[in-house]
Amino acid sequence: MNAIEMLKQQHREVKDLFEELEGAGEGAKKTKERLFKQIADAMAIHAQIEEKLFYPESKAENTEELLREAVEEHLSVKRVIADLLETGPEDEQFDARCTVLKEQIEHHVGEEEQQLFPKVQKNCSKDELEDLGSRMEQMAEQLEEEGDASASIPGETDAPSQI
Repeated sequence: MNAIEMLKQQHREVKDLFEELEGAGEGAKKTKERLFKQIADAMAIHAQIEEKLFYPESKAENTEELLREAVEEHLSVKRVIADLLETGPEDEQFDARCTVLKEQIEHHVGEEEQQLFPKVQKNCSKDELEDLGSRMEQMAEQLEEEGDASASIPGETDAPSQI
């Protein structure tokens, strides 16, 4: 699969999970906990794939500033996820934090899809994007098999990833 298409697919999956989370009723603490954990795991896998493979391979003169901003946005998202992992749906701020998380992710996705991805498509050949996509898929499968991908997030909140 093409690397950019894979990332867009992951974006849509997380968006769908947020819609489910928002549709959960006031007393649906277990459902909210399950859906948030799915979001946290999906974001942990997505961030690792981007930070370790996609961003370094996408680094070029015309993408460097966007990539610097992207890793800062990842750091901010990880900090909110770490707070939510610590407190859980019992916390009175849980829903508000989930809303902030959703908004941060939507902003990040918008910048990637509208600004970064078109530049990467111009910089890379179809074969390069297919090869990168294959490596990203392998990494995602490995992280999913290991399970509990979001467990690493609290330890990743001190500084942005290096690209």
